[in-house]
Order: sequence, then structure tokens, then C-alpha cells
Amino acid sequence: MADVISPIPQRIVEAAVLAALEEDGAFDDVTTRALVPADQWGRGTFIAKELGMIAGLQVAAAAMSTLDSQISFDALVEDGTRVEAGTEIAEVEGPLGSILSAERVALNFLQRLSGIATLTDEFVHAVSGTGARILDTRKTTPGLRHLERYAVRAGGGQNHRFGLGSGLLIKDNHIRAARDRGAPDLETIIARARDASAHTMRVEIEVTNLEEVKEALAGRADVILLDNMPIDEMRRAVELIAGRALVEASGGVTLDSVRDIAETGVDYISVGRLTHSAPALDISLEVATV
Repeated sequence: MADVISPIPQRIVEAAVLAALEEDGAFDDVTTRALVPADQWGRGTFIAKELGMIAGLQVAAAAMSTLDSQISFDALVEDGTRVEAGTEIAEVEGPLGSILSAERVALNFLQRLSGIATLTDEFVHAVSGTGARILDTRKTTPGLRHLERYAVRAGGGQNHRFGLGSGLLIKDNHIRAARDRGAPDLETIIARARDASAHTMRVEIEVTNLEEVKEALAGRADVILLDNMPIDEMRRAVELIAGRALVEASGGVTLDSVRDIAETGVDYISVGRLTHSAPALDISLEVATV
């Protein structure tokens, strides 16, 4: 289980759940209304159908209670728990029609977030013992960044900056724009960024070769991002930086390559696929009448 998982603010959960329920037509479920009496009671069990890490129980519970406050939701495991196939992870009880109407939204969130946590866990285990930490990126589903970043934490990963206002990250297009305005090198670009920002703001800059690493060091960057750099060159970059800045590696990172990247000595490895390509974890809700 992940050591510490900061919770998702409840207002964020409620907003995401309400939008999803309205999108799905859960408040106007014509099939359930036609076939299930309003006073029929039911009970359901969420079951993991494959090995994986669980995340999103808070959101699944909110999907049920937002649709009908009479539904009770009891988690049988905690987020950040690795479960085997067949594990019962939560139980619900209440009006059967309401359970059926909220089922898909609850499962969509639970499967999506558990899938992210599971993939993150695989990356974290792949670099175990190296000291490298796995980070997410801003490549998240629009509107669901809070939830998906939570799932990364549940899988044992860490979060990069939340958004554009929470950290200076000078990327290739910023560098190109600054050069067009006369900046001769990265040292000058970093200085301009510092001068225009709060003194407490950490500066990270993207580099693609060893010459740019030297310029970033001259500019006293706090974090140097090695972008799509070959392993041997990445190792030389880490040796050159020699602890004078934190080092992040990024670009096309896979489970097959992440261990080799970690063993170069980088501090962080950012992995976009944690949130943009994680497969959903197979979870079902099995319901019975009471």
C-alpha cells in the first residue's frame, strides 16, 4: 500500500460525479424506472476481476450517494491496496433502482483510477532500489486532473506541478521564443524567467544535449529535465550535473526502458502514459435483491 495518499478534496469529487451522472442520464434512467419498483431494495458487491491496485473508492461512493442518499457504501479495502482477482473491494446497499442507475458512473471512475494506480505501481516497482521517483505529467483527462493525480499517488508515484501556475518549466518552445527575442543561451533564458517570477519559484528547464546541460548549470537551474536523451548521454549528464541540480528524465518512457533510465542516477522520471494510456482495471458490480 502507498505510504501516504493525500485525499481528493470532496468538492472536486462531488463536481466530477455530478457531471458524470448528468452526462449518463442517471437521473432519468428510463429502463430502470420501467422495470424496477421504487421500493425494491438491493445489495451489491464490487469485485476486482484481475490483479491490480485500487483507487477511487471515495469517488465510487460519491456516485452512489449523490444519486440517492439512501445508498450505503462500505469499502472493504483501502485505496492503494494491491488486490488479487476475485477480491471483494466494496459493498453497497439501498434502493435497487438507484444502485443500477449509478452503477456505470461508479464503475467508470473506479476502473479508470484503479487502472492508473496499477500502471503507476508497475513503474514504481520497476525502479525499486534505484532512488529514482516516478512522476506524472499534465497529460490528464480534461476536468479529471485532481482525480487522476490522486490515482498516481495511490499507486506509489508522485505528482509533478499541478498546472501552469504552480511551477516554472521552461520547455523547447519557450526556449525557441526567447532565442527569437535575442537570448543567446539558456543561462540568459533562466535569468529572465527568474527575474519575472516570484523569488520562491523553482526553475526547471528542458535540455536535449550536454552543451545545454552546461548552460543550464551556468544559469543555476533548480531542476534539469533531460528530454528524450539516449541512456549513455543521460548518464554523462548526471555525472556532469553532479548534484548541483535535481535531474528529471522524460520522453517515451516505457516499462521496458524505465529501469535503465533510473540506473543512470536521475532523481525523477516523468511518465505521461500513467494518465494518458493506462488501461482500466476490470472491476464488476454484482447486484442482488434483498
